[in-house]
Amino acid sequence: MPRSLLRWSALFMALSLSACDDAPRFTQAEPGEARSGGEATVRKSDQNAFSMPSANLSPTRRLDFSVGNSFFRSPWVIAPSTTTARDGLGPLFNTNGCQNCHIKDGRGHPPTPDSDNAVSMLVRLSIPNEPAYAKVIEQLGIVPEPVYGGQFQDMAVPGVAPEGKVRVEYEPLTLRFKDGTEVELRKPKLQITQLGYGPMHPDTRFSARVAPPMIGLGLLEAIPEAAILANAQAQAKANNGIAGRPNRVWDDAQQKTVLGRFGWKAGQPNLNQQNVHAFSGDMGLTTRLRPFDDCTDAQTACKQAPNGNGPDGEPEVSDNILRLVLFYSRNLGVPARRDVGAPQVLAGKNLFYQAGCQSCHTPQFTTAADAAEPELANQVIRPYSDLLLHDMGEGLADHRSEFQAGGRDWRTPPLWGIGLTQTVSGHTQFLHDGRARNLLEAVLWHGGEAQAAQQQVLSFNAEQRAALLAFLNSL
Repeated sequence: MPRSLLRWSALFMALSLSACDDAPRFTQAEPGEARSGGEATVRKSDQNAFSMPSANLSPTRRLDFSVGNSFFRSPWVIAPSTTTARDGLGPLFNTNGCQNCHIKDGRGHPPTPDSDNAVSMLVRLSIPNEPAYAKVIEQLGIVPEPVYGGQFQDMAVPGVAPEGKVRVEYEPLTLRFKDGTEVELRKPKLQITQLGYGPMHPDTRFSARVAPPMIGLGLLEAIPEAAILANAQAQAKANNGIAGRPNRVWDDAQQKTVLGRFGWKAGQPNLNQQNVHAFSGDMGLTTRLRPFDDCTDAQTACKQAPNGNGPDGEPEVSDNILRLVLFYSRNLGVPARRDVGAPQVLAGKNLFYQAGCQSCHTPQFTTAADAAEPELANQVIRPYSDLLLHDMGEGLADHRSEFQAGGRDWRTPPLWGIGLTQTVSGHTQFLHDGRARNLLEAVLWHGGEAQAAQQQVLSFNAEQRAALLAFLNSL
């Protein structure tokens, strides 16, 4: 037997002796495991891997995907302009195009020390909830900062002052593995400077958020609500310290509270509303659901600036453009996994289960028969997320609530495609604020409900750590 196979056979034997009794032991890939997005899975693993249409999208439907892609990629311009289909940027904004944040439809990153603007990382703002703001909290999930609103915007059109500058500094934090290996983490410290409209409320809460990947969003939207709630009930019944909870958020179109799915704290109910709020907050663009510019009463120049609304009341983002962007964002395909049957990957998968990571990063769902797009219906998908909120501990806390999510709560992020981050986005910065410089650091930041899993990983030796990372990078 070759030496490499002997080594991995030994590791499998060690796992079989040390793994929890109820943890599965994988010796080969599961049927269909490489097809993370079911029949919609794309066979692409280069820098464009996150930008491909669902594999089962017909040629005719791919035409709409391409048009939606053009509006997602192209920059918006200041009004008034001869480019009436794409004018109305600002007055306050974070970027002038969706693609600037979701780099190649992938993951954003924190600003570098020499950056003029944060661009692919934004900062949420709010002040503590009070009974007097009950209606605002019901519909926004927060109480916006009175002067700067719910999102800090560090860019503006001429004649309007930007809200300020965003910088991030880091403090080192060292953790030690059981075998003595040390890893230095970095703890971020947010810096908000050059405030354009005076001081903020003294109790302002801040939350830095990098742009998440765009792949598989339509499939996540198609997961039946009952399946998500069943996971929450099963976790509560298990009574093992894992207690995922659904967020309940406001649906602008239905004017009622529904299940939250999207955003770092599951603060948005569906993709259309996610897109609408991004157009509004990130680029200062109006839609029929949000027909007003994102200016507070204190920002007079912002309120008086020209806009790109049509003479008949048509918003800056027309219903048709919004439809096309929605179609595009629903149908960005998930890349196929790589090396699912490789011994090291299978060893890492066993370790993933041994640590209990699958308790929150739920491997598999079947999408609903009545999905919004027929290509996304009845698909067996492997997102590795339960879409539920979990207490992730004080280390990751932003101390900022959002609907029913508390200051230590975060939605379990899907892991599919995570191994292609470097290839697509040109970096490996993970977690909600990009503090983790690689996947191992991201795992080690887990606390709260995931503390036991983190401790398991800290007990792994070098070979086991390499196997775990091989599995994660295969996703």
